[in-house]
Amino acid sequence: MPSLKDVQMKIVGVKKTSQITKAMNMVAAAKLRGAQQKMEDFRPYADQFNNAMTSMSASLETSLFPLMEQREVKAVELVVVTSDRGLCGSFNANILKVAEKMMKQLEDEGKSVSFVCVGKKSYAYLKKTGKVRKSYLDIMGTFQMFNAREIAQEAAANFLAGETDEVRLVFGGFVSVASQKPMVKALLPVQPVAGDEDEAAATDAGDFIYEPSPTEIMDVLLPLYLNVMVYRGMLEVGASEHAARMTAMNNATTACGDIVDNLTMIYNKARQSGITAELMDIVGGAEALKG
Repeated sequence: MPSLKDVQMKIVGVKKTSQITKAMNMVAAAKLRGAQQKMEDFRPYADQFNNAMTSMSASLETSLFPLMEQREVKAVELVVVTSDRGLCGSFNANILKVAEKMMKQLEDEGKSVSFVCVGKKSYAYLKKTGKVRKSYLDIMGTFQMFNAREIAQEAAANFLAGETDEVRLVFGGFVSVASQKPMVKALLPVQPVAGDEDEAAATDAGDFIYEPSPTEIMDVLLPLYLNVMVYRGMLEVGASEHAARMTAMNNATTACGDIVDNLTMIYNKARQSGITAELMDIVGGAEALKG
């Protein structure tokens, strides 16, 4: 059985750890409020932007636009968005697991794969594959629209140069504070939603007359659409990171409390054992004196 001093030192150490995890939980909760509000404010804009794109592109010939060009897919690029920091449970690991699984699946189909890493965690994990073409580090804490624009433009330039035939965005989607799920969105080539969704969108939107022509508008909107898609993914990851960290730190604080309870029980048992041993010595000495 450990000594009383050893157990006391462990209890003190775990209590200090608990104070740190509790503080980190509170910081994550405060940051989550701002990140979640920013994400929710942007979602309606992104949805309306997508509806506008669907309404216009449904009646246009996609071959007129280089960013909508369909090719035989031989090379696929995955834009993987994770956080820069850890201590957020399995959030980043789940995203990277999806990216790695997709890489293996595409390679089994005979396609080459490259990565664009957004966030330190994705780069630290995927650099071992030797397939990282571009990385953006230390931006997830303070990213703005111009960061998303830079990522989108670079991916589009690589697509237009014929280096890749398809680009997909892999990120952690914010479902709720308690749930964050990896998501995959097709980024390039940009394609209109087909079938009933187009008809429903057209019915809701009505019959519009565009000025200038839809073709000219699409030339401008297509690059902006990519910016919006990437920025939305980054916002989702930003909110999801804080939610995952808040949950992880809350679980860690609870675990620290359980460890303290167990160590306290061990301490009490050791102390009681020491007292019992001392009493036995006293009783044994008294009996010896009587004899």
